[in-house]
Formats: sequence, C-alpha cells, structure tokens
Amino acid sequence: MNDTLNRDPGFGVYVHWPFCAAKCPYCDFNSHVRHKPVDQARFANGFAREIETMRARTGSRTVRSIFLGGGTPSLMEPATVGSILDSIAKYWHVPDGVEITLEANPTSVEADRFRGYRQVGVNRVSLGVQALNDRDLRFLGRMHSVEEALTAIRLARENFPRLSFDLIYARPGQKIEDWRRELEEAIGYAADHLSLYQLTIEEGTPFHALRAAGKLVIPDADSAADLYAATQEVTAAHGLPAYEISNHARPGSESQHNLIYWRYGEYVGVGPGAHGRFREGTRRTVTFTERSPEGWLDLVERKGHGVTGGETLTRAEEADEFLLMGLRLAEGIDLVRYEQFTGRPLSPERIAVLREEGLVAPVGNSRLRATPAGMVVLDAVVADLAR
Repeated sequence: MNDTLNRDPGFGVYVHWPFCAAKCPYCDFNSHVRHKPVDQARFANGFAREIETMRARTGSRTVRSIFLGGGTPSLMEPATVGSILDSIAKYWHVPDGVEITLEANPTSVEADRFRGYRQVGVNRVSLGVQALNDRDLRFLGRMHSVEEALTAIRLARENFPRLSFDLIYARPGQKIEDWRRELEEAIGYAADHLSLYQLTIEEGTPFHALRAAGKLVIPDADSAADLYAATQEVTAAHGLPAYEISNHARPGSESQHNLIYWRYGEYVGVGPGAHGRFREGTRRTVTFTERSPEGWLDLVERKGHGVTGGETLTRAEEADEFLLMGLRLAEGIDLVRYEQFTGRPLSPERIAVLREEGLVAPVGNSRLRATPAGMVVLDAVVADLAR
C-alpha cells in the first residue's frame, strides 16, 4: 500500500463530451442527441477557453490522468481529441506516459477511429459493451451487436496498451449461472480491467417510467446481492479482484483517473455538465458547468467558461466526502488523513461496533476498510462513522 500516494492522490482533468448517437433508456448522464453534425472545431475552441480559465484558478499543476467521458467521446474526430489534449498540455504539465482514457461505444464506425486516437495520445480505452448477448443489448437500448462489440475489443487491444470495458448485471430475469458464464467470457476478452455495474433505475429515465407502470421488473435486493457476490467470486478467481465496489483489475492495472476520485484527489471538470473538485488556496472548491451543450458553448465564448455554480466545502464536508469515496476502495481509507480533515479521529467506539457487526476491518495500524458485507450497505456504514 502506498500511503504517500494516497495522501497526495494527484490532480486529474475530466473532459465531458455530451453528445450521443442515441439515448439509452437507463442513462441519466448529461448526454444529448443531435440530428445535425456538431461543429467540433467550435467545441474544441470552447474546451480550450475553459481549460485556460480553469488553469488560472488552479495554478500550475502536474496532471496525473486525463479522462474523456460522456456522452460518447468516440463520436469526436481524432483531430478534435488531439486539440483538447494539446490544450491541457499547454496549460498544465502533462508528463510522458500519463494515463489518457477515452470512453467509446463499440460500433464499427467508431472503432475505425481507434488508430487515430492512439496517434494523438490516447493510451487507454473504456468500451461501453454492457452485455454479451444481443437480446439484452436490445433491451438496454444499445446500438451495437455482440459481433460489433467483439470486433471493437479486438481493435482496441491492437491499438491501445490498456483496455477496459463495462458490463451491466442484475438485468431482468438474469440468472446467476448465466451471469457467471457471461462474466467468464468477458474476462477472456478483457486485457486488464472490467467495470461491472448493477442496473439501477434512475428517476427521469424511460426505465423509471416503465417500472412505475409495472412493465419492467428487475431482480430484487436479495437476488441483486447474490449476483454481486458471484461477481466478486468469479473475478477474484480469474485474477481481476475488485479494487472498488464496481471495478476490477489485474494488480497494477487500476484506473488511475478513478483512483484520483476515490482517494479524494483533485480534478478539474471541463465541458457541458462537468463537475470539478480542486483546491483554491487552502479550501476545496466544487464547480459545475451548464448542462446544455449549446448553452455551455455560448457562456464559454462570452465569459471564457461555462461554470454556473459551485461551493467551497467546509472541513467537515470534505471529511464526509473522503469517507464516502475512500471506503468504496478495497484498500480503504487512511485514518491519519481523515483526522487531518476533521482535527479528530474517527470514533473508536463506532469502529468497534461496526467491526463486531462484520462491516469494517482494520488494515494494519493506520487504515480502515469496508468488508464485503459492508460494501453492500456502504451508505449506512459511512453514515454511522460520520456521526
């Protein structure tokens, strides 16, 4: 365990590309469908202006990771991605070899761009596969087939040093034995990392309306917990243990960008609907930008940024966020760092009760982690510790 790294988790840059070819029925992310071509050059200039403004707020920093998320960043031309990466390198220090991730959908047209993304600096791709059977892909509203997904995986492995892809489980009618087989198949394709998410029904999505109308039934809590347990068992047995609740990697292949989030590092968010958390002086600032792509672009062109709100966190709020994020990790939290936020340690009495209940466990003398049982009820564990 590298406590020095954990106490200085680093600085990242998140870039949000808000456009998608279609909106998935489970998705509540800030994504938008446009039926006319997007002016990518104009948006790239907008990103450059907002990056310049954010640099003025953060000061000189060394970037530990860059993540292009969405939406569907693989709808960008490689030249657009290159322009954004050049802007980041212009205003902050980006050492050679820094992890640069791009999220991609595995349609054949987008996969053809992989070589171009690699040439402009992307060295890790995260594919939104979501399922490895065509029936469930249709249910999830995905535009690709299993055949296209496997082609994209092959092309990604040929072009990028690192590959991750997402799957969604706890789908309607999904049985544990079927999920085990699908997961083992996925592990056979994955280079080093898998993100495995339980299907959740978010308010405002088409799936939410279907469930409210009684037309969508997903596995109940006990069945979902069984699927989660099977997920942990299968991935660990194949050398991709969970390093975070939903993320699995071969040792050394964890997502560096996501570790910045979970270790409560600092990051700038640029683009429509992006959030950031970074220090200005001695305090942590939260920023969020205009969600509408066109509204964001108008603000950036007039003001130099699309930030529409934010706040300065109190030390107590920082400590609560640190707990919530850090206990998602298998490595747990650094107790000394928690005390630095609050000026006091976590309550030994509350820790003792949670240990007795099998929900938390010490890691050496200076760390605390949630157990597998604690991960299932993590919000309650965090609330208890933070009281």
